[in-house]
Formats: sequence, C-alpha cells, structure tokens
Amino acid sequence: MTVFVARRVLQGVLSMWVLTSLIFGLIYFVGDPVELLTSESVMTGDEVEALRTSLGLDRPLAAQYGLFYVNLLQGDLGVSYYSGEDAMAAMLERLPATLRLVGLALAIALVAGVPLGIAAGRNPGSLTDYAIRLFSVTGISAPTFFIGILLIFVFSVQWSLLPSTGMGDWRYYVLPALTLSLFRIAFFTRMIRATMMEVLSLDFVRTARSKGLVERVITYKHAFRNALIPFVTIAGLEFAQLLAGAVVTETIFAWPGINRFALTAMYRLDYPVILSYAVIIGLTFVIVNLVVDVIYALIDPRIRY
Repeated sequence: MTVFVARRVLQGVLSMWVLTSLIFGLIYFVGDPVELLTSESVMTGDEVEALRTSLGLDRPLAAQYGLFYVNLLQGDLGVSYYSGEDAMAAMLERLPATLRLVGLALAIALVAGVPLGIAAGRNPGSLTDYAIRLFSVTGISAPTFFIGILLIFVFSVQWSLLPSTGMGDWRYYVLPALTLSLFRIAFFTRMIRATMMEVLSLDFVRTARSKGLVERVITYKHAFRNALIPFVTIAGLEFAQLLAGAVVTETIFAWPGINRFALTAMYRLDYPVILSYAVIIGLTFVIVNLVVDVIYALIDPRIRY
C-alpha cells in the first residue's frame, strides 16, 4: 500500500507541474497585461516601463518561469494587478464559500441519486424504473443556468420564500445547491442503475439467491458493494469538477466563491489570480484522485497498479 500511495503522489506532483506550466505558457502568450492595464489611462512611457518592472514582466521568459516556481513553493503568486491584494490569499479567502456550496450539492446528489439508482436497478422495466429514468433524463438534459433561473423565478420572485442572491444563513444555500445538484442526482441515478443491473446478473448473485439469502442482503451487502467500485471514482471526480465548474451557478446567484472571482480575473488578464485559481483547482484534483485511488484499493485489495 505504501508503494501504491507513493506512486500516486508522484503522479500527482508531475500532473501539477504539467498543469501549472501549461497555464503559465498560455497566459503569457495571450498578451501583455501592462498594455491592458494602461489602455484606458494616460501614462507616460517611463511610467509604463516602471509598472512593467514592478510586476516583473521585464525579465526574460525563462527567468519569469523560474521565479514563478520559486514563489509557488513559498505560496506566493504575486498580487492582483487591479486590487493590489495577495492573489493566493484572496483566492483562499473565497474558497470556503465554494467548498460549502459544493459539499452540500454533492451530499444532496448522493442522498437522492444512490437510492433512486438502486430502486431502478433492482426493478428494471417496472413503472418505478420508467419514472426514475424519465427524471434522470430530464435532469441531465436541463442546462444549469436554466434550472437556476427557474428556481429563482418560482421560489424568490413568485413565492418569496428564499433569497435569490448573496450568501448568508441556510436559506441562501438552498437554491444554488439544488441548481448544482440536479445534474449530479440524475447522473448518479443512471450510473448506479446500470451498475446494479450488471452486478445483479452475475453468477455470485444467483448463487446467493439459490442459498436463500433475502433480497435486501443480496442487494446491499453483495451487489451494492461491488457497484461502489466504479461509483467511488466518478463521485470523487464529480466533487472536483463541481469545485471548478460552479462558475455559472456562482454567477447567477452572486455567490462569493472562487469561480466567480476567477472569471472576473480572466476578463482582466489578472495573471496572479488566474494562476492561484489554477493551482488550487489542480491541487484539488490531485488530492481527490489520490483519495479515490486509496478508497478504490481498500474496497478491492487486488488493485495495486
């Protein structure tokens, strides 16, 4: 297990290096941020050069690349070109808001999606199965922005039950969490249904039934445990994707999270903020993948590759 974990950690470090190098290269070739910053203001040539020097943009590309990694190891990715605040600190300040929203959305998706998938998988072709499949297809097909606007219209505008924007007590979490979770509920339902149908048709399940085991024991103790192996991988990746993909939801509900903050930075070519965002998201993917791989190996001890 130690070698297995060490190998996964090494893969994660290499992935982070590739990711940060790609992001650094892409934003470097997009354009000169000083030209953007000074496009609407009156500055002399000397002032422009002074600004470029203060941001370290007058150095050769290799020097900027090397300095970037030295600073990265120290958790220092510079200051925002617009607000002047520490880029990583500003991003970390907004990270808890996104984590709470994503965690709640994933919890809702698991609590609703897994039982629905099991119910459909145990009774394929039944009326219950058709109803659950109809719901899952609708949930997967509906665009996130449309769900968010629809929920705001019904619960905020028409019924005045829940706030539509901002962050506060538990009422502020309901609509954005439901918006984020609907697609995952439908996705988890379809995945659990397909996996359960496959597992329930295997020989060991027929053997268990021939021994007289009750259906509940067969379903939850034997079939569901085997169905968990691919599901754990998908659920872990969905958490990471939610963390990075909640930009539409955060924008619709004016949620003060990292995605909305990063989107504004991208419009402004605010490199330090964009890099901080990429590092946090990349690190999250690496950690989630590592945790998923360890859980995967614990569920099935034969896995050591």
